[in-house]
Amino acid sequence: MTALLDVRDLVAGYDGGRVLNEVGLHVDAGEAVTLLGRNGVGKTTLVHTIMGFVRPDRGTIRLDGRDVAREPASAVARAGVAIVPQGRRVFAPLTVEEHLQIADRHRGRGEWTRERVYETMPRLAERRDHLAAQLSGGEQQLLAIGRALLGNPRLLLLDEPSEGLAPVIVDRIRDLLLSLISGGIAVLLVEQNLRLALTLASRVLVMSKGTIVHESSVADFRSDAARARTLLGVT
Repeated sequence: MTALLDVRDLVAGYDGGRVLNEVGLHVDAGEAVTLLGRNGVGKTTLVHTIMGFVRPDRGTIRLDGRDVAREPASAVARAGVAIVPQGRRVFAPLTVEEHLQIADRHRGRGEWTRERVYETMPRLAERRDHLAAQLSGGEQQLLAIGRALLGNPRLLLLDEPSEGLAPVIVDRIRDLLLSLISGGIAVLLVEQNLRLALTLASRVLVMSKGTIVHESSVADFRSDAARARTLLGVT
């Protein structure tokens, strides 16, 4: 069976400096995979390269067998990939509704519409006329997710979705993401919150120094706490 996302021998970086070193991974249709690792090992660079924000020096990024490694982000989005970036990156002067209107102009074919986003995230509906600058961190994260969903993605790239959020808000984000995964959206999740990551995913990847150094099921990863601590540099 062909993986939805199949990355092989990926080399990429910035200004001639290498960050990713022969990275390989796959995500199957409807699967949730979490990517763990210390800060600075290349996790964000990897999701940015998959999304088309960074042009790789070498390697392939196949979506349903089609290599998109050197295509622009707009083409990757049309192929069914969306990103919820680290730090949310919403635009302070725009309202919730304006954010979603802009995303709606480029909406992919599928069931996700502004109306469905509001139904799924009623807090956004309540705040639709508020500026992004007036939203809480959790509300901004919901907006970033809603904006991504309007692309009707088959694969959602999530970069640190719990960053800076209170535990009760993280639980709400978790429930939302679980519902999206159960609805068939595949997820590649970069996350420092180990509890959240292992709740959402079925498979674990660990990155170190720009390459994948470990792959296992969540169950196997949980079963060997000493190995997990070593891989993640936790004492």
